[in-house]
Amino acid sequence: MSVETPPDQLLDFPFSWRGDRLPPEIELLRGEPVKRVRTIAGDEAWLVSSHALCKQVLEDPSFSLKDTSAPGVPRQYALTIPPEVVNNMGNITGAGLRKAVLKALNPKAPGLVEWMRSAAADLADRILDDGAPGDLRGSFADPYSAALHCHILGIPQADAPRLMRSLDIAFMNSACPVAGARLNWDRDIAYMVERLDDPSTTGLMAELAALRGDPQYAHLTDEMLATVGVTMFGAGVISTSGFLTMALVSLIQHPELKDALLADRGLIPAAVDELLRINLSIGDGLPRLATRDVTLGDVEVREGELVLVLVEGANFDPEVFTDPHTVDLARENSAAHLSFGGGRHYCPATALGKRHAEVALETLLDRMPGFRLAVPIEQLVWRTGFMKRIPERLPVMW
Repeated sequence: MSVETPPDQLLDFPFSWRGDRLPPEIELLRGEPVKRVRTIAGDEAWLVSSHALCKQVLEDPSFSLKDTSAPGVPRQYALTIPPEVVNNMGNITGAGLRKAVLKALNPKAPGLVEWMRSAAADLADRILDDGAPGDLRGSFADPYSAALHCHILGIPQADAPRLMRSLDIAFMNSACPVAGARLNWDRDIAYMVERLDDPSTTGLMAELAALRGDPQYAHLTDEMLATVGVTMFGAGVISTSGFLTMALVSLIQHPELKDALLADRGLIPAAVDELLRINLSIGDGLPRLATRDVTLGDVEVREGELVLVLVEGANFDPEVFTDPHTVDLARENSAAHLSFGGGRHYCPATALGKRHAEVALETLLDRMPGFRLAVPIEQLVWRTGFMKRIPERLPVMW
């Protein structure tokens, strides 16, 4: 049975840009886990908020990510990247590049963890040398994430700032097209094409450059290869930095958890999964377009309708996570969270993202065990209209 909601009763989504508390609407949706909402773009969509139904959407091929970029379909917000890039991992697989990408994202690559430890330690030491207060987002989470992806791609660390400046627009949620988005994209693609031609390039970009002489990959253009680099840097940095920043906010909000990790570093891997479950860094819903009529709970979703997966709804679902608002390091099913998505689009960098966060937490707990907010948490300024919930700054003292 299709549920029609009068336009004047539609909920506006997203509910809140604040990352320090769960939006109150989440609990109100427990009795209506498939709810009609109005998106930033002004279109209607189905918001799915229970763990079971979110998994159904993510795993059922009838709900397509690729088709959310098609012309004329309802949108969550205006595109800030070319439509063909929306389904990037699908594009990579179709081009035969998945093996090279997965190899680059393997945290067990020789020397990678040691490199991460060194990079994180260097950043932490710089903050300590500068003295309190320090900004754990701008001076640690962002540059640590950017440095990792430069290392994986094999591009100069000195070029990280020029690539980072694109992300504020590339991951913006806007009702209307953003003029600067295409300028960013063209500039970054040109940069990655230059790396393909640079004999000093190493890492993944060097592997991609080597494919240009292989007849098996003759169909790949330089722009297609460069797109892998641009999207890996952008999506990788914004995701790892966003989660790490919010993990630090959660540690500050839960001093008992921080104390437990200070007492036993062996708890850090379990803590990362629980921090992934409770973190609110995903500022929007994961979009899918129905490619046929599908029954979702008590709702009949029609072909061509937009469906948004509310990750925080799934991750705080009491039907799956007992006492979901409690941070529990002994929780046996913490890894059942949906913070890495699911189905065909399950994040291929999951293991790397976890290891990245583990090393960061180990480093900060070792070097800055007393870190705490230097301002009242109510004074944090949360970025608005963005795909990630992040504070503009995370000022701490120790």
